Amino acid sequence: MADEGTGIRRVSASHDLEAGSALSALLAMTSDAVIVFDGEGTVLAANDEALRLLAPSPMPEGAQLVGTDVRMLFPPALGVAPHLPFSPEQLPLPTDGRAVRISHRAADGRALALVMRCGRIGAQGDGDAFLITAHTDAGAAADREHERLVEELSRSNRRLSGTLDIVLGTLDSPSVSTLFERVLERLRDTMDATGTAVYLGEGDGFRLRGTSASIADVPVPRFLPYQHALTRAVAQAEHALRLRMLPPDGESLRKGSLAHRTLMDEDSRATYHVRRGQLPPFTSLLAVPVRFGGQVIALIEVGWRNARAIPQDDANLLDAVTRYLAVQLVGAFGAMRAQRREQLVARANDLRDKIVAGPYSEQTRLGLLDAVSHDLDCACATLDGPSAIDAHEVLRLPTSHEEVAVPTSLLGSDEGVTALLPDAPLGVWLQERGEPCMGAMVDAREIDDGRLRFLALRPADAEPFDELELDYLRQVVDTIVAVASGEQGRRSDHRISQALQSGMRSELQSVEGISARGLYSSATKAAFVGGDFYDLIRLPGQRACVIMGDVSGKGVEAASVSAAVRTALGAYAWEGLAPARMVGLLNDFLLGFSRVETFATLFVGIIDRPSATLTYCSAGHPPAILMRAASGALEWLGVQSGVVGAFHDMTYRDGSIGLHGGDTLLLYTDGTTEARARDGRFFGEDGLRDVALREAAHGFEGLLDRVLAAVDDFTGNSLDDDVALVALRFDEVGQEG
Repeated sequence: MADEGTGIRRVSASHDLEAGSALSALLAMTSDAVIVFDGEGTVLAANDEALRLLAPSPMPEGAQLVGTDVRMLFPPALGVAPHLPFSPEQLPLPTDGRAVRISHRAADGRALALVMRCGRIGAQGDGDAFLITAHTDAGAAADREHERLVEELSRSNRRLSGTLDIVLGTLDSPSVSTLFERVLERLRDTMDATGTAVYLGEGDGFRLRGTSASIADVPVPRFLPYQHALTRAVAQAEHALRLRMLPPDGESLRKGSLAHRTLMDEDSRATYHVRRGQLPPFTSLLAVPVRFGGQVIALIEVGWRNARAIPQDDANLLDAVTRYLAVQLVGAFGAMRAQRREQLVARANDLRDKIVAGPYSEQTRLGLLDAVSHDLDCACATLDGPSAIDAHEVLRLPTSHEEVAVPTSLLGSDEGVTALLPDAPLGVWLQERGEPCMGAMVDAREIDDGRLRFLALRPADAEPFDELELDYLRQVVDTIVAVASGEQGRRSDHRISQALQSGMRSELQSVEGISARGLYSSATKAAFVGGDFYDLIRLPGQRACVIMGDVSGKGVEAASVSAAVRTALGAYAWEGLAPARMVGLLNDFLLGFSRVETFATLFVGIIDRPSATLTYCSAGHPPAILMRAASGALEWLGVQSGVVGAFHDMTYRDGSIGLHGGDTLLLYTDGTTEARARDGRFFGEDGLRDVALREAAHGFEGLLDRVLAAVDDFTGNSLDDDVALVALRFDEVGQEG
């Protein structure tokens, strides 16, 4: 049915969507200025020609008439929102559809004579809806049509040129960033668009990977999940979708509630309600799925701020461009993931090195959380143990930094890394407090009697952690667990090795006629016991056995082998065996005793005071020094054999030397001669000889302390290996006791 005098047909409620689509097409296609407003004077729709002819003053780019008061387009309220309630009688033209001529000043300052009509078009919300059309005289309209045709021809030429430019300009792009930059900027220029964006498809949705520079400062959704209706529609489409954001209805405008907006497919007329945080920054847009091998690998958006009719030719052109780009994007996607993987692996390795350098402390923990926040662009919320409230734990919120009690039931008990989604109970609990609510929960095992647990969080509309980022967190947890286990193991090893060697470096036994001194210096800052040991055993018949050894390795294995060697040699000595025989038996014993490849160097000497002789076996050990009291000369005990515990069927030899009263025997491990200066020089046998000659003149007391001080001075107090020293002065030899 038509209204009298207007020629406008009313539309039943069941056809609201079709009517809205027809109106949208009319707004885009007509050369007249068209405005639709409701019974309260609020503009519901307007085309570009209305903005050009009727806007009260030059408006900034992207501005719209939608939502303004229609009275602001006419004197006396030109450009100023009236405070009085709206009435159609306040307009300078009738609302019965009659044509009237009105003088008007356009936004560019030109004085225009407009032919305008206004009429009711049907019920809209709580009141009537009205439509205004306006155009200039016939001559001006002809000029505008000519300009339109020229612009259309120019536009077609730009499309063709731009398409060729995209194809040629993206060949052999040197990097992923260059490819995206070139494609997005040239698409924007070619389509005369406000901006462009590209999303790459991953396991859980499309992730933003680039925008044109024109929208660099505009909020653009970073992640579009697959489960949303619009995202599914684009992913299932075989071609570009022409989408338009519908204006909010009067009720939404009055309530100021714009949490969701509606996008409509211009072809199918399907509508999609989209959360504000996931809306594209455009009013009209082309959403193009990029397919490769039957899969949608990317989504490209080309959009305009102002509502406009998007020609089907533009959609076809964009489909053709994306078919070419699919191959390029597949390579770019693979390269970008490889680059991201390498970056996260490198960062995880850096963290591991810092944690391993330990010890693990509060400063280490804070540094770890800062690194995770930086590397994954997230916030970290720490869990600090039980709360004063039963069945709750203390959570330090990432935004407010408050400490709050969170129910233990929400946290779970899984160790390692667990993904956290916004709709999970803990995610909902965080959302209710205005906190980031999506990411991962990280739970490491016991560390120094404390448990490291934290949440790595992002906002609900951000990207969820992908598998690469979760792998990064798993590497961090594995490192923490390994360090914690290692710390506990080292503490246990330390206690065991100390217990095993508790008697090994005790004071040398007192032997009549012999003055004995021993000294041990560990190169390990943590004072872990190594494999160096020495002993002096008093034997019957005014004899004694002196032992010095160095077992390879550190910790429990070296300490246990050292204890076994010391015990076995003591037993052999009491049996009255010669040194070479003792060492040979020990070699067979060690080859069956140690579970790992452990060997030892040994000096075993039997001192016979009545005969004033020293019989010795030096098995791979640095040669001992005998300092003669009478002449001050040094003699090296040069009979050498191989190491102990390395090979079967080894042959060991005895050496022998005579002793005189006052002579001093100096024994040492290779940590002494192999000590290094900061410039890399070794202390060496020559250095030890020079020190021994110099310090022997100052007497026996304090000799070993002075030798060690000389070694420390040489190395700058930085030993690379343990040092053991023994000095025996033969006060009474050559006579019966």
